[in-house]
Amino acid sequence: MRVTRVLAPNPSLFTGPGTNTWVVASEEEAIVIDPGPDIAGHIAAIREALAGLAPRAVLVTHAHPDHAPAANRLAKDLGVPAVGAAPGPRFRPDHTIADGESVEFGGSAAVALATPGHTPDSMSYRIGDALFTGDHIMGGSTVIVEDMADYMASLRALHGIGLTTIYPGHGPIIEDPDAVITEYLAHRIDREGQILTAIREGAGSVGDVVEMVYREVDPALHPAAALSVAAHLRKLAAEGAVRFPSPASGWDAPVEATP
Repeated sequence: MRVTRVLAPNPSLFTGPGTNTWVVASEEEAIVIDPGPDIAGHIAAIREALAGLAPRAVLVTHAHPDHAPAANRLAKDLGVPAVGAAPGPRFRPDHTIADGESVEFGGSAAVALATPGHTPDSMSYRIGDALFTGDHIMGGSTVIVEDMADYMASLRALHGIGLTTIYPGHGPIIEDPDAVITEYLAHRIDREGQILTAIREGAGSVGDVVEMVYREVDPALHPAAALSVAAHLRKLAAEGAVRFPSPASGWDAPVEATP
C-alpha cells in the first residue's frame, strides 16, 4: 500500500494546516479518501497524485464541508462512485456504505468502521493495520463532539484492534494509535470531571461551564467548546449526574447538579 497526502488549501483555526486528502494505491489501483472542499486547484492536485493509477472510488469519512464537497465532482470526473455513510449539504453518495462493508482496489480493501460521535455519520476506513479516521481522531488536536457517549464508545472500540498507523483528517500521521486513543479517552474523562466541578461550584449554563473550564483557551474557540460541553452534559444527564434539558446545547442552556 502506498499512501500520498494532498493537503487542501483550507487552513483555519478549526482545520489546522488544512484537510488531509489521502490517495491510497495498491497494485496500480487507487482510492481517494476525503477529497475535501470543492476547490479547482485542489482537485487538480488530487488528479496529479492519481497519475498512472486506476481510480476505483472516492470515499468520504463524513459530510462536513471541509471533507466532502469535492467528492461528487471528482468521482464524476474519474468515472467512479462517491462513497459515504450519509448525504450532507454538498454531498450525495452514489453508494451509501455501512459498517463492515468494504471497497476493494488492487489487492487491498478499505473496510468501513462506524465511528459515530464527532457526527452521527462519521465513518473510518481500515486498510490492513492502518486506519483513516477523518475527524474522529486528529493529529495533535482534540475534536468537536456531537454525541459524547457514542464518541467514547467509538474510541474504545478501536483500542487494541492491531492498528499501527492512523491517517487523520487533519494534522500529522499518528504512529502510536493505541497510545493516542488512550490519551483521547483520558482527556474526555478529565474534561468530564472538570465540567462536574464547575457545576458544583455554581456554573448554571453551558456558557458558564465553558468560561470556567476553558478559561485558558482562545475565546474564538469557545463556541466550538460549547458544543462539546453540551455533548458531555447530555451524557452526564443520561447517567443521572446532572439535570440538562437535552437536546439543548445553546450558550444559555441551563444545567444543574443532581442532589
